Amino acid sequence: MPHNLLIFLTISVSFTVAATGRLITTTDLVSDGLSSVNELQLCEQTYGFLPCNTTVLGNLFLVLVYGYLMFLAATFLSSGSELMLEILGPGIVGGLFLPILGALPDAMLILVSGLSGSPETAQDQVSVGMGLLAGSTVMLLTIIWGACIIIGKCDIQDSIAIDNQDTKGFNLAGSGVTTDIWTSYSAMIMAVSVLPFLVVQFPQIFHSTSGRHLAVLIGLIVSVSLLIAYCVYQVYQPNIQKRRIAFAKHKHVRSGILRYLKTNSLGRLTNDQNQLDRDVLYKLFNSVDLNKDGHLSLVELRALVVGMQLNAINLNEDDAIDKVMKEFDTSGDEEVDFQEFVTGIGNWLEEARRTKIRSPIAGPDYIHDYHEETKRQHYLLGDEGGDDEDNGVHDARRTTAKAVLLLLLGTLVAAVFADPLVDAVDGFSTATSIPSFFISFIALPLATNSSESVSAIIFASRKKRRSASLTFSELYGAATMNNILCLSVFLALVYVRGLTWDFSSEVLVIVIVCVVMGIFGSLRTTFPLWTSFIAFVLYPFSLVLVYVLDYVFGWS
Repeated sequence: MPHNLLIFLTISVSFTVAATGRLITTTDLVSDGLSSVNELQLCEQTYGFLPCNTTVLGNLFLVLVYGYLMFLAATFLSSGSELMLEILGPGIVGGLFLPILGALPDAMLILVSGLSGSPETAQDQVSVGMGLLAGSTVMLLTIIWGACIIIGKCDIQDSIAIDNQDTKGFNLAGSGVTTDIWTSYSAMIMAVSVLPFLVVQFPQIFHSTSGRHLAVLIGLIVSVSLLIAYCVYQVYQPNIQKRRIAFAKHKHVRSGILRYLKTNSLGRLTNDQNQLDRDVLYKLFNSVDLNKDGHLSLVELRALVVGMQLNAINLNEDDAIDKVMKEFDTSGDEEVDFQEFVTGIGNWLEEARRTKIRSPIAGPDYIHDYHEETKRQHYLLGDEGGDDEDNGVHDARRTTAKAVLLLLLGTLVAAVFADPLVDAVDGFSTATSIPSFFISFIALPLATNSSESVSAIIFASRKKRRSASLTFSELYGAATMNNILCLSVFLALVYVRGLTWDFSSEVLVIVIVCVVMGIFGSLRTTFPLWTSFIAFVLYPFSLVLVYVLDYVFGWS
């Protein structure tokens, strides 16, 4: 951090000796007799002292400098958010603050792109904001997504990537990554988050020139509503996850008991008519009934559960025994008689038969398959028993102060240098005759999404399912916030300032990438190496599609 601050201060001081800002053409000048007065151009300094330029190299330098400052802002915000998460944990912090702070640099740039000058100037510069919005989403879901697959790849066995085992090299089908089921839900949410884009596009879809302003307002309402719903989901998601994991553990205990009883009964829990064999079940009941009183107590059930040795899951034995007792003990006397035992086992066997087995090793032994499937379901829910976690904060007061300082500094830098960066991009576009959309699409996400990209790649390099889940959840979450928070800012600008919504090709690109990657990520939890190439191809496809639609078919 001190090193970054030193660089920040050095660049800021160097700015004070510079002498240029926003591009202005004026005729209130005296000609020198050599040049036409109309050809003379001046720059308006942003805030009265920050630089701009009229040359290609000058504007390129400014884009790089201001972009680096936005990179620092994103880094400060990311570091501060992680410290706050350590102190306060998930819930409100993880659900509200972290997603919003992660999207703050993008939101700042979009905001200032539509606030600059007159409505005509804002209409011209707002393409920078749209370019950033589209470029940020596309980059995260294509280049960064594909890179994380390659960096985090492990050997795939039985459709699951094995942690820290990478012996197959670049095997397109035999190596890849596996994520938990919550990551699939994040991908699904991301695909749904494009709904506001479709709402705003309705007048263009039906080739109507009326109602566009109303469509922007409706799109804004939908976008804000989705933002609120997403934050609420993020707040309560940890509790939902705990309940899902607890239920998955209980199902695995059920299947473990069935497998244990089947093994001890020599495979004859049911007769030839597929009905319960009461004689066999009575023998099993007596083998568990240690004191031979005709009832199974909590102590005897504990011996049964402990004897199964369910080491594959992080099992709370007391909780597991209590749940088994509640399922079997229909009389409520804290004991299980033989009839209750038969009824409970019958219900479990019926559930095992009905369960759709997804395991690639499914066979005729449905009890074994049910056991393997419940273990797989628990695995995909991501319960690691707290591995790689350190919940202790040694100096909470100092850590809090540092987190607040980083968040304030990141917010300040993003707020101050967003406007100059937009001006520099606009100036570079004017100097090179390259549309500002393509400059902001390619260059600006490298600055504003750098911290998220680096974090995702670092997590992926650990080559574990848990780290892979964090990686792709972060990418899907960042794209979702672009689609709802950043779009809300954009639509608010368009509506309040009376700007024209004319971004059909850009919206189409965002929708295609988000829907394709969202559906792709929601339908599977294991991604072989070949899936990275699908992501990579989508990036140049997006650029070419925008160019063809805008400059060949004249959409915008």
